[in-house]
Amino acid sequence: MIKYFFCLLLFIFLIPLKIIPCTTAIISGKITPDGRPLLWKNRDTDDLYNNLIYINGSKYSYIAIVNSNDKNPGQVWIGMNNAGFSIMNSVSYNLEPGDTTKLKDREGVIMRLALETCENVDDFEKLLKTYKKPLGVQTNFGVIDAFGNGAYFETSNYFYKKYDLNDGTVAPDGYLLRTNFSVCGIPDEGSGYERFDIESELFKSAYKNKNLTPKFIVQDAARCLKHSITKVDLKNEYSDNPSEKKYVDFNDFIPRYSTSASVVIQGVKKGESPELSTMWNVLGFPLCSVVYPVWFNSENNLPDILKAGTDGNSELCKLSLKLKNKCFSLKKGKKQNYLNINALYNGEGTGIMQKLRPIEDYVFLSTEDILIKFREGSFTANDIKLYYNHIDSIIISKLKSIID
Repeated sequence: MIKYFFCLLLFIFLIPLKIIPCTTAIISGKITPDGRPLLWKNRDTDDLYNNLIYINGSKYSYIAIVNSNDKNPGQVWIGMNNAGFSIMNSVSYNLEPGDTTKLKDREGVIMRLALETCENVDDFEKLLKTYKKPLGVQTNFGVIDAFGNGAYFETSNYFYKKYDLNDGTVAPDGYLLRTNFSVCGIPDEGSGYERFDIESELFKSAYKNKNLTPKFIVQDAARCLKHSITKVDLKNEYSDNPSEKKYVDFNDFIPRYSTSASVVIQGVKKGESPELSTMWNVLGFPLCSVVYPVWFNSENNLPDILKAGTDGNSELCKLSLKLKNKCFSLKKGKKQNYLNINALYNGEGTGIMQKLRPIEDYVFLSTEDILIKFREGSFTANDIKLYYNHIDSIIISKLKSIID
């Protein structure tokens, strides 16, 4: 019996802890080129299929990312509402490591409720104060609003600590970053320090060059293949022969095997209509997908390839995951740890990212003209739908041609 007991203990301790890494940022409009704030999340999860929803909530309407298998979504993972309030999170692993509260994993529930009911950062703080305890969370909530406010709320079951984006002692350069540890938590515990270090390096450079934009975040931060410890940059590790399978170690980069989406929410300037917010979505594996902007509109239109299809999954997410299989093509073992870098980049320029970059550049460029019209009030719901249809056809055609 004693031998059995010790074997059981060993088995328990060898069970891998479920870690859900995410990389996030909040940027004040005071330091962006166009004066609008940004909220970013690289989402890591076991649920690799996700899609976009447009919901008319009890108080506010909102657009958000949900798991495709959540048929009646009670949880959301990043989103914006038509009052100009936006929210996301990253799980924290050093807030209360000894907490044995059974209620947990309710971050998505809190965020859905916040999008339905909160107009600003103060409203969200009131929600945290008044919501029934325990909250069922261990997380860093990140929020912005249409009044120039932003903050991280490092939140556990019974307490939270606010880090105000407008506090010069907290955010001296006008931006805040988080991965999977909390500043107010136990020092050196938690996870995501490797990602935080490279994220900090990237944002410091972009801040210096006045380049804190959605395009920088999507193309340079969300897909960064530099490692903060080994200093390797996987973009330089490919070979000239595209048919060669050159595997590289793929651990502790900002994009991970578990990254299911990357989203940047671009808020509004003070005085602008909150409904002019833009949500830049990269559904699926970011290294095999393309950014797609969406907006509020009177007809509740969303792009067809971002919504749940008849099988419950979004078309863009499905196509992206098919391309992802080319990158992680080992048939046995821990294939998620080994990336075939030649599938993404190669000397002939035929890698997945090399082929998708021109399409994404076009989306960013064409959207600049759309945003001017949208902010002037000369872009209608029907115009938005036509633009979505145009982008749908281009992206689907390109992704399918690479898959084939």
